[in-house]
Amino acid sequence: MCFSLFALDKRKARLGQRRISEKTLHLATLPGAAPGAWAAIFLLHHKNRKAAFWSITLLLTLLQGAVVYVIMQPHRALG
Repeated sequence: MCFSLFALDKRKARLGQRRISEKTLHLATLPGAAPGAWAAIFLLHHKNRKAAFWSITLLLTLLQGAVVYVIMQPHRALG
């Protein structure tokens, strides 16, 4: 879904139509969809020149990785 949203924004850019906001693209990236965002950035060459966009996408990717790491840890008894 994230990849599709990036592709739609790329299409709108080419057609000169109103774009999807970067905030919306980042919100779409947030719920575990970082791989789709990166695929769109690299395969569609979308937002690939915007360092600020990359940095937020990278931060969201690292956040998702940290959440997965914590979830995958075996539960240990406290104390």
